[in-house]
Amino acid sequence: MKVLLVGSGGREDALAWAFSQSPKLTRLCCAPGNGGTSRYADNLAIAAEDVDALVEHAVEERYDLVVVGPEAPLVCGLADRLEGQGIAVFGPSADAAQLEGSKIFSKLFMQRHGIPTAAFQVFSDPAEARTYLRSPKTRYPLVVKADGLAAGKGVILADDRETALAAADGMLSGRDFGDAGRRILVEEMLRGREASFFVLSDGKRFVELATCQDYKRAGDGDGGLNTGGMGTYSPSAWLDDVTRRTLIEKVVRPAIDGMAAEGRPYRGVLYTGVMLTEDGPQVLEFNVRFGDPETQVLMPRLDGDWLELLDRVARRELGGAEPVWKNEATLCVVMASGGYPGGYAKGHEIEGLERAEALGAIVFHAGTRREDDAYVTSGGRVLGVTALGQDLETARHNAYAAVAEIHWSDEHHRSDIALDAVQGRER
Repeated sequence: MKVLLVGSGGREDALAWAFSQSPKLTRLCCAPGNGGTSRYADNLAIAAEDVDALVEHAVEERYDLVVVGPEAPLVCGLADRLEGQGIAVFGPSADAAQLEGSKIFSKLFMQRHGIPTAAFQVFSDPAEARTYLRSPKTRYPLVVKADGLAAGKGVILADDRETALAAADGMLSGRDFGDAGRRILVEEMLRGREASFFVLSDGKRFVELATCQDYKRAGDGDGGLNTGGMGTYSPSAWLDDVTRRTLIEKVVRPAIDGMAAEGRPYRGVLYTGVMLTEDGPQVLEFNVRFGDPETQVLMPRLDGDWLELLDRVARRELGGAEPVWKNEATLCVVMASGGYPGGYAKGHEIEGLERAEALGAIVFHAGTRREDDAYVTSGGRVLGVTALGQDLETARHNAYAAVAEIHWSDEHHRSDIALDAVQGRER
């Protein structure tokens, strides 16, 4: 199979690594890729958001399959245009991608189909939003969300009225997130433990993937700012069989059936971010792509062929597929540039990659580029150091042993990924 992979992050490097294991692969190209994907693919100088150029290239090369990593090109209709040219694509249509592309669409969809989620209000008028936020009946804390895609930054946790008013004003004025914030959601803040739940769907059928648990805060003990993710492990210590069955019956099945009923059949991976509350699982958001860094622990755990599985989804042939998972745990530690998620320097040479891999770790690249014969930093989240083990404690030991071998100026990482799960305590 000749495959085009769209994207440039750690998720895409993990997918490229997984595809490279497949006997079905004959050629892999990545647009635009990163320093790591060049180990398995031919990197192309085409941005993931340049839908016109991607379609032109894919038609010219006649790929057997295009796998779209990030959400933005999906929301912009890349899957629709490729399918219109007769090219199989893994990723939902623009209509289906509205589950992530519009938080308001997603919440109203959940409301229509009885999917449990936080209570919410929708605003496009600044005066109406201010009136609501100032009302003595409005309870704090709450969450203010920009409706559209905002590079993962359009969510403000507001403990008080002043914070909420400032967030709403910045969004609705267009000052903070442009058109993405011209409409906003204001919703109750859920309490509990967050978890990530993934399924693959071909529009009618779906299969559950292995469970994951990620860590969003920058510092140990869940301190510091929210990030795109500082580490993750699989399987989750908190998504037990009962909770998973509840998610399937109350969230996933109504979502897949509801999208089909509304003429937006969902094909691809559906990532449900959930809060495990005292009243049961509540949906925080839907994403229309694999998570990052969750992909880095999912890929090594499959006892099978990821390329074949995703190709079956793209061709609406999921059928009786039942993914089999290795009886091992995986853990990923994200190594980041100093200052992330704020400002950070680029261009630092990375040392120790070969030593880490010699220990058995899989080092996935997120923010790197090749410079002469070395890898240098080019992003905030730089590497996802991933290891397997017979149990979570062993996987954790193996991953951190590999992390200790890797160095660059001003690097930082969390030292407590999965420590709570290993010790059996609440975060």
